[in-house]
Amino acid sequence: MSQDTSQLQRTLTPTLLWGLGVGYVISGMYFGWNLGLEKGGTGGMAIATGVVVVMYVCFTLSYAELACAIPKAGGAFDYAGRAMGVRGGFVAGMAQNIEFLFAPPAIAAGIGAYLNLFLPQLSPTAIAIGVYLLFTLLNVWGTHAAATFELVVTVVAVAGLLLFAGVALPEFSTTALTENGLPNGWTGVLAAIPFAIWFFLGIEGLANVAEESINPQRDLTRGFGSAMLTLVALCALTFVASVGVGGWDGVVYDAAGQPSDSPLPLALQQLVGEGHILYTLVVVFGLFGLVASFHGLLLAAGRSTYEFCRMGNGPAWLGKVHPRFRTPAPALLVNMLIGIAALATRTTADIIVLSAFGALLMYSLSVISLLILRRTEPGLPRPFRTPGYPLVPYAALLISVSSLVALCLFNPQSALIFALIMVGSFLLHRLLPGKRLEADAA
Repeated sequence: MSQDTSQLQRTLTPTLLWGLGVGYVISGMYFGWNLGLEKGGTGGMAIATGVVVVMYVCFTLSYAELACAIPKAGGAFDYAGRAMGVRGGFVAGMAQNIEFLFAPPAIAAGIGAYLNLFLPQLSPTAIAIGVYLLFTLLNVWGTHAAATFELVVTVVAVAGLLLFAGVALPEFSTTALTENGLPNGWTGVLAAIPFAIWFFLGIEGLANVAEESINPQRDLTRGFGSAMLTLVALCALTFVASVGVGGWDGVVYDAAGQPSDSPLPLALQQLVGEGHILYTLVVVFGLFGLVASFHGLLLAAGRSTYEFCRMGNGPAWLGKVHPRFRTPAPALLVNMLIGIAALATRTTADIIVLSAFGALLMYSLSVISLLILRRTEPGLPRPFRTPGYPLVPYAALLISVSSLVALCLFNPQSALIFALIMVGSFLLHRLLPGKRLEADAA
């Protein structure tokens, strides 16, 4: 008898889920967020980050209820499809796909920048393409192997942030932290939002491995909660320690005056110099952090594409799993090709903004789905219920929608690209023969 090529294997434990949750996000502590300082300064970025923390806490509490009630690999696609029908599910699923497709190439660019510090003879882009190939193959190999690897590199990455803070905090200066705090006024706060989101973007990927969790109704709640607590603490520690060394511009611009993808090494250069062992250790640990998020988001993106296409919203062969490894190999390989194309044509900041567009639209539709399902399916088993309902989901929705509007105002070109992708994919879906118009509400 042939194996079912549409079912995933359950292998993930609560510890592995924590590793995935933190691992998806931890690269945001090592790079990317510093580009928001260029927009808003220390004060603007701090305010934007504070608002985003509130949004993510409220969102993860809301999203955990959905993930436990409907533990399926499609995440937001499945939740919105059940709450709002086929078209709502399609829009949420495409937004989720865009988030997960564009986050990995941005992280790959960061890996290239960090490794280039040791291997200047190799271009950052060539390094990024190489890691894309390597880690896509690891994800194809197997979920348990991939998640175990993720746990190891995540623990090392957390240790790297703690080491960095231990070196930088003794040199902390209040003057450096507060100097030129709002260079662009309150508009800088809004412009910094996508880079504040980058601190936490991707944690919702835990929902996409629900079908591979041993006990999703219990373990996903623990995974979301423990991961979010860890990330908020690391965010505050990293922000204060790095900017407090020599001011925000010292972790934004490199020696040539260009925006940098390696802010923590820039901060350490001011303290110990490039040749010091502590500098080398933090750079190496930083690579672990970048790899953790890159690898974890590849895993989540593969599941998102797999479920999206398995339900008839794209080519059917992308909704299959490998008959031997039981992983969504076709989706992983196609996602890799799209990511490499983005890496070759867009800057890191552009890619981060596009990913943030997808994330914010997906967050908004997910919270709306929660509100609808509470009303239309009150009897749906909910092993975890959002505390503070309905205030908590409404707070997440308000901040998500407001942030999405701010992104459109300050990034009109990226907003147009995002809109074209969304509209184009919807029209293509409607025109494709044999498309499936009914969502699986089971």
